[in-house]
Amino acid sequence: MSLTPLLDTCQARTEKALQHWLPATSVNPALLHEAMRYASLDGGKRIRPLLVYLTGQMLGVTPATLDGPACALELIHVYSLIHDDLPAMDNDELRRGKPTCHIRFDEATAILTGDALQSLAFYILAHDPGMVDDARLRLKMVETLALASGSRGMAGGQAMDLAAEGAGQTMSFIELENMHIHKTGALIRASVQLGALSQPDIEDVQREKLDHFAKCMGLAFQIRDDILDIEGDTQTLGKPQGSDEARHKATYPALLGMAEAKRHADELHQEALHSLSHWGEAAQPLRDIAGYIIHRQS
Repeated sequence: MSLTPLLDTCQARTEKALQHWLPATSVNPALLHEAMRYASLDGGKRIRPLLVYLTGQMLGVTPATLDGPACALELIHVYSLIHDDLPAMDNDELRRGKPTCHIRFDEATAILTGDALQSLAFYILAHDPGMVDDARLRLKMVETLALASGSRGMAGGQAMDLAAEGAGQTMSFIELENMHIHKTGALIRASVQLGALSQPDIEDVQREKLDHFAKCMGLAFQIRDDILDIEGDTQTLGKPQGSDEARHKATYPALLGMAEAKRHADELHQEALHSLSHWGEAAQPLRDIAGYIIHRQS
């Protein structure tokens, strides 16, 4: 089956949810709210919300129940991109095919925009009336997303990346994997976990299989990113091509070579698919998104 209708449907739902939760530009502070909407709306592949929706729907959860978690994941992701693009981090000027937040506005506004998007994500998990009713599951979602985005997750992975770049270190394979399990993989795992937590009756063994699927695909996603930084082009990527190589960042192709990096991504893909065998045909949309992640061009 074609993945395009699924992508279009989930992207439209995410956009609608974001439109609902993001403050209007008519509300003070207007400039901050304009920047929040600029960075969050009308752009991006929405992979993380897509994983929330596809995981939840496979488990019998209605899309309306998944809108809040999907929106929260995307807001955390956007906040991380804004901060990653800052001069103190990667100093990029292009994101999703348009000027980065600090270029379009200013550096201080970009920092505050990231801060505000992060807090809004957790507000949604606490207040969205359409989500699962069980307060314990909501609290578990908050805990899961907080861990995935903090020092033991995404922010910690970025810190590892910056430390390695600044010190001119050559990472080992284990160190590289550990960095990306945190930097990229943590939010992808959280996306699947929040989709699973939206189903109160899921069994622990099922949740473990889904988490392993997400762990494998989080690493495969990063490998594909590293490959595209070399083989892609700026117009298609929507961000500067070759920026990792220019900054001498630790990447899978740099450490393993291009052929071996692609082989490792394929291995992770197959391992991820094996984790879905329990669900049979019901898991086909998740298999499709796994294939999309491995073969995407941007």
